[in-house]
Amino acid sequence: MGATPNRILWLDYLRSALTVLVVAHHASLAYTTFAAFHPEAYILSTHPVVDTHRWIGMDIFENFNDVFFMSLMFFISGIFALPALRKKGVAAFLRDRFYRLFIPFVAAVSLLMLIAYYPAYYLAHHQHHIKAYIIDFFTIEQWPVGPPWFIWVLFAFNLLLALLYPLVGGLLTKAGAWLSGLQNKPGGLFLFFFLATFLLYVPLAMAVGSGTWTGFYPFDFQLSRVVLYFGYFILGAVAGSIDLGKGLFADTSVLKLKWPVWTVLCVVMYVLLTIVPDTLTSLVQSKHLAEPPAWLLYFAMYTASCTASCLAFLSMFKAGILSPKPAMQSLTANAYGIYLVHYIFVVWCQYLLLPLPLHAVIKFSITFIIALALSWLTTSLLRKINTTRKYI
Repeated sequence: MGATPNRILWLDYLRSALTVLVVAHHASLAYTTFAAFHPEAYILSTHPVVDTHRWIGMDIFENFNDVFFMSLMFFISGIFALPALRKKGVAAFLRDRFYRLFIPFVAAVSLLMLIAYYPAYYLAHHQHHIKAYIIDFFTIEQWPVGPPWFIWVLFAFNLLLALLYPLVGGLLTKAGAWLSGLQNKPGGLFLFFFLATFLLYVPLAMAVGSGTWTGFYPFDFQLSRVVLYFGYFILGAVAGSIDLGKGLFADTSVLKLKWPVWTVLCVVMYVLLTIVPDTLTSLVQSKHLAEPPAWLLYFAMYTASCTASCLAFLSMFKAGILSPKPAMQSLTANAYGIYLVHYIFVVWCQYLLLPLPLHAVIKFSITFIIALALSWLTTSLLRKINTTRKYI
């Protein structure tokens, strides 16, 4: 997120595509079979609006996204960190990130999320009372952060990297040179990212629980994945520490040339992650397998799926994006704003669709299309205003 010092077309398009996937992900959450609404405090709900129309396909789609896409978002964000630090210096780098990340975050959690969560308040209390809603939003619900959690966490990662840059900048560059040595070693490349992902995620997830969040009011974050996300941000910085036309992202790298292999591996790993856990559960219940090794096997499959998906998306876009496309150029220009505002349209659309007797897939499709279109339009209009354009 935010401006990049040098435009890399395929990375821009990949980041934009992931933003679209974020919109689709949130559009699906009202229609998963595990969705649950808690009227006593809707912050405890799986999503601000939960529909009675559900479909297990939404679970599969939502989980596929959840396994990898935020890790990849942090990785891509990290790629441009070191070039920006070298070009601007620490002070100018932090000033730029403050304006591009922290200020939009404050605006998003203070105003945009206040608008987005209103349907949840009405579903919980069945009354339209603006003052009561605002009090409830900031007290009972403890100022829900919503999707902008990514923005403040990314700002924190940039801040930490900038402060440490005088000490670790050279080390990261050396690591980048080493990583580039894997450009012709597909097995070594996968193994490195698999082991890194496993070490960054599994110990903390097993210690605190895989779905644990924590924080203070809007400064909320997923505790179980904070090390994973920071690790991927640093891995991105390592990968971006050398010329992006060389090393891991070179045209001759296996990351590009083997894109069909990475794509198939992505599908296979996620299919295994989807079907094998039931078998592990049965083995534990029948006492043929102890619970700790069962969890380790599950986390190993999770890690493999995350790794394969990240490499596959990087590979597909590196190999497939050869020239600019008008629609993608527009999407790229507006992607950051789409991320910031889309939750309003997602939640309100899901709320308005509640009484309609439509299949979950149809409701999801309507929500996704309308939310993406209105977010895109809203952002393009906001970017015509000089005051807001410099932030989004």
